[in-house]
Amino acid sequence: MAAGPALAQEAAPPADGSKLETVIVSSQRRLEPLQEVPVAVKAFSARQIDAMGITSTQDFVNLTPNMSFDNSFTYGNSFIVLRGVTQINNADSPVAVVVDGVPQNNQKQLKMNLFDIERIEVLKGPQGALYGRNAIGGAINIETKPPGNQLEGFVGMELGNGGKRELSAGVSGALKEDVALFRIVGQTLHSDGLLQNTYLNRKIDGVDHDNSLRAKLLLRPSSDVQIDLRASTIDFKAGATWDSIVASGNPGDITQPVENIFGKTTGKTNDFSAKVEADLAIGTLTAITGYTRLRESYRGDLDFSNPTALPGGFLGFGFQAGQGQDLKVRMASQELRLTSKASQALRWIAGVYYLDTKRELETRAFIDTDGSLGQYDDPTKVIIDNSESNHNKASAVFGQLDYDFRKDLTLSTALRYDRDERHQTDLIHGGVREASYSKWQPKGTLTYKLNRDELVYGTLSTGFRSGGFNAPGQADFKPETLTNAELGVKTMLMDGRLQLNAAVFASRSKNFQFFYVDVSQGAQVISNIDKVDLKGLDLDFRFLPMKGLEFDGGLGITDSTIKKDTAEPGAVGNHTPKNVPFKVNLGAQYAQPVAAGIEGTIRLDYEHRDKKYWHPDNVNVSPALDLWGLRVGLRGAKDRWSVALVGKNLANKRYYADYNAGKYGGLPYDLGSLAVGRTYGIEAKWRFE
Repeated sequence: MAAGPALAQEAAPPADGSKLETVIVSSQRRLEPLQEVPVAVKAFSARQIDAMGITSTQDFVNLTPNMSFDNSFTYGNSFIVLRGVTQINNADSPVAVVVDGVPQNNQKQLKMNLFDIERIEVLKGPQGALYGRNAIGGAINIETKPPGNQLEGFVGMELGNGGKRELSAGVSGALKEDVALFRIVGQTLHSDGLLQNTYLNRKIDGVDHDNSLRAKLLLRPSSDVQIDLRASTIDFKAGATWDSIVASGNPGDITQPVENIFGKTTGKTNDFSAKVEADLAIGTLTAITGYTRLRESYRGDLDFSNPTALPGGFLGFGFQAGQGQDLKVRMASQELRLTSKASQALRWIAGVYYLDTKRELETRAFIDTDGSLGQYDDPTKVIIDNSESNHNKASAVFGQLDYDFRKDLTLSTALRYDRDERHQTDLIHGGVREASYSKWQPKGTLTYKLNRDELVYGTLSTGFRSGGFNAPGQADFKPETLTNAELGVKTMLMDGRLQLNAAVFASRSKNFQFFYVDVSQGAQVISNIDKVDLKGLDLDFRFLPMKGLEFDGGLGITDSTIKKDTAEPGAVGNHTPKNVPFKVNLGAQYAQPVAAGIEGTIRLDYEHRDKKYWHPDNVNVSPALDLWGLRVGLRGAKDRWSVALVGKNLANKRYYADYNAGKYGGLPYDLGSLAVGRTYGIEAKWRFE
């Protein structure tokens, strides 16, 4: 994706507020108005991000139909589901995540605190042709705010229940006008927690610290060359393994955690990227180099109980048990892309990509005699010890051709070839495994513009998620492929005051990947369901009935059906794991001057989630859920300052963000990871220039 201020531009709404703003996206590797892109895209502009109070991955996923996000087990562990395709532990994501043009290639990079953000785009459906093997369900593009010539900055603060304290700040300007521009932003977060462990009588989901620092340097040595340098670091320490025992096996029964070990997660991620763009006679040459070093460790309870509630001990062995993992990942990537000029009937993109990943994972289970985390390192207490080293090399070539037969008729074709070479070494027993996985991913789209404000499109596309190795001693898992057929329409009605986009899709997944735990082996296992059908609807709208009043929302339907499952034949006809068949979002916001130079705003959000089917057998099902959010604020002239009262999950609904039945979790009882209940607080920001 292009870098610099041009990427961040979006057409401002008319000064009289009579029309919706025109949002510019880079979903197809070019800057285009959202309404002209023949892809189902949920986009959030900088204005929407501010008005909706989007400050985390969870926030924008909650506002996106056919998408869900679960955070459980450790602070950085998350699972995303998009159109029924599920993210799983220790495997490639089903959704390509790209920040400032640089792929984020590890699952742990999905959960983010979002601050100083310019735009978020969620592309739905397989995007493998342009985004690669990790885009089987879609892609997420996140653009942070670019530097500019003017010296400016901000300071922000949030205080909330559960002892939440968050500070953010940033400064941007020019070292040399138009030639060397910089932007530096940072954030620190602390929370005492909201989830109570009734055995330890303390909150167990607290955040000791979550610190982020990001720096961007934009260089323009000539009018034809732009160099975008980016470095960031994230460091955190927070709770872990706060699952509750659900003795009834019903995800609708809410129980509190009772572990006797107070779990902890620590992690650190360092990122560096360099993006160079050169305008040539035939187009723009883009080179993107990325390097990431990621570490995460956790220690916590394995039986999720205590000596009083479980006198027989872990699996009846007569002792309590704990667990932990140490994960180390290093990733280096390089992409070269040549993009033709946009102002011609035949447009094209061609590129190559390479990723080298080294991943080390140590997993242990230990006898727990005193509830301390240091028992993980005591060799006399370790009962399960797995240690593996993985070296993966991924390479790809890709291209896209767009041809305008007429001004109103365009054919787009794209093709990508991905190849993964995987190598695993068992560091305990010395075993070595090697395998390679490859796939051609074609895509074709025909777009017809009915008029200036309406278009229809049809797409056939393919997605691919690589296979790989489970822990030593466990079977390999197969690569997953998905073919998708889609019809969509994008419209702008009522003289630019009503935006309505819809798409219907039908997909077939082969070797659908899902996750379970084998506690007896101390292993987290990825397996496959032979064949799955997915079909549904995406609907998004924005409506501006009058100045200052806006409505937005959407509807998502995903009907997933297991068609063949060799490992579990009884699951045929069931929903796929973690599927939510139906989701509705509605939002209403109103802005009105309340005094000279001061504007008041109020926003109300409603989200309905249908039942959630956790496992292939569909026995454990979370009930439907309704969530309400409210935001009331004031802002000064030119946004020099703002203050807002914020509430989420106002009805204090209690539910499990993740759920693992004993059958799939390896224990003789079910485990549920509680989501937090009602949250509220006050936000304030001051901007200077």
